[in-house]
Amino acid sequence: MFKAGRSAALLAALAAAALSLSACGGDGGDSDGKVLKLWHYEAPDSAMGAAWNEAIKEFEAAHPGVKVKFEEKGFEQIQKTAPMVLNSKDAPDVLEYNKGNATAGMLSKQGLLQDLTPEVTKRGWDKLISPGVQVTAKYDAKGTMGGDKWYGVPNYGEYLQVYYNKDLFKKYGVQIPTTFAELTAAMDKFVAKGVTPLTNAGAEYMAQQFVYQLALDKAPDRSWVDAYQRYTAKPDFKDAAWTAGATTFANWVKKGYIAKNSVSQKAEDAGVAFMGGKFPMMFSGSWWFGRVAKEAKFDWETSVWPGAKMTLGSSGNLWVVPKGSKNKDLAYDFIDITMKKKVQNMLGNLGGIPVAADASAITDPKVKKLTDDFTTLAQNNQLAYYPDWPVSGFYDAWVAQTQKIMNGTAPGDALGALQKTYDDGLPK
Repeated sequence: MFKAGRSAALLAALAAAALSLSACGGDGGDSDGKVLKLWHYEAPDSAMGAAWNEAIKEFEAAHPGVKVKFEEKGFEQIQKTAPMVLNSKDAPDVLEYNKGNATAGMLSKQGLLQDLTPEVTKRGWDKLISPGVQVTAKYDAKGTMGGDKWYGVPNYGEYLQVYYNKDLFKKYGVQIPTTFAELTAAMDKFVAKGVTPLTNAGAEYMAQQFVYQLALDKAPDRSWVDAYQRYTAKPDFKDAAWTAGATTFANWVKKGYIAKNSVSQKAEDAGVAFMGGKFPMMFSGSWWFGRVAKEAKFDWETSVWPGAKMTLGSSGNLWVVPKGSKNKDLAYDFIDITMKKKVQNMLGNLGGIPVAADASAITDPKVKKLTDDFTTLAQNNQLAYYPDWPVSGFYDAWVAQTQKIMNGTAPGDALGALQKTYDDGLPK
């Protein structure tokens, strides 16, 4: 998913990352002079960043004479320049890249990524990753996810959940909801007391994810998701599910569940506002978990969207190996280390969602619930990916149309515009 809201924080954090990893990120090596060139965009104090820093140390210890050269890159920087850079002599040996048809799928179709299928089988990574999580790592000849060849390897997962400020619920005498009906009843109570229940970012990913979740609540079954995300049938943006999602979102803005003036707000600001105690709830990704744990000064908990049959989520981003990598075997070895129990358990205990950790190694109750909820969603095939995935350029279209809904455009008109962008972007 396009986590644009992390960009501002990441750009600052990545500068620190370059310094903190300088010991393992020099240009040279020892007498052999071998270098594994690595790109990723996780903050050094995030669960993934810390776990991968440990993987770098493990890799260098296991490969005398080889140094890892970590280069700081922003999420948007890699997203926008990858097709050009990966086709040049400046390509890294291994990098983190966004999953989905419009990103990893597009690069695989263009022949820029190495087919990892033989390595996945040889090293047993396919045995560690559940089938529902594998979908985003495998692509067909058209670059559609769920194909027969592995072009990436995820070593963590992610999903959307509701973060609750328990202190605000207690202060205003509202019960934390466990069903959708209880959710709307809770929001009515907050609004009656002059409190906006949900933080939101209309200028980035949060608003569109409300629309998608509300549509998923009315989707008839899994085939609805597969039609939209994997082109198994032609989706109709005027169907009952999409209409309910967009109309309910518009009504939530009118009712004051979501602030209309959040139309121009970025995800980072929305998250900071929640962590600052200004909103009772935040519906957003598990990638916020570590920050909430560190920054929130109130009692809090999380849950899957109340009453959800399906919800937004998938594997985490992928390790991919460019076709032009000069050190493919070393790249495979590095990926393998990130899949080992030591790194996976560390990732989990830091608040990430590992795909191959020992369940008994996760000790913090909140982290254990985070991991268990993801495991349940993955095993029950309830992860429905993200709304911006199906076609290139769809993220910007979603931002524009959800902003229009917040500003009063008829939901049907916004859905019609999304249908056109979707149809125009389908793979030929």
